[in-house]
Amino acid sequence: MSETDSVKTAPAGWVIGVLLAADGEPMQRHYYAVGHADRAKAEWTAVDRALSRGEVAAGPMAVAEPVEALKRLTIARMMALGLAPGVVRELGWRSPRR
Repeated sequence: MSETDSVKTAPAGWVIGVLLAADGEPMQRHYYAVGHADRAKAEWTAVDRALSRGEVAAGPMAVAEPVEALKRLTIARMMALGLAPGVVRELGWRSPRR
């Protein structure tokens, strides 16, 4: 793989799933697109955004981790989605298909 190919496939952002009880709903996974290349920073940024909506799970529930990086986003994919670096976009509780 050439250097330009590795830059094209390197993660520039992440899709993060957070177990969240929002607005009196039961605990379920909510999804966030986060424009941070660092996985840990993207996970914490998603948790910070989720805390503004409700209670985040403190530990695993039914074998699901409370916070999980589900998919990396390349620069090209972020551009297609209109997600700028450093931006967080809430995707809702349905699993993102794309």
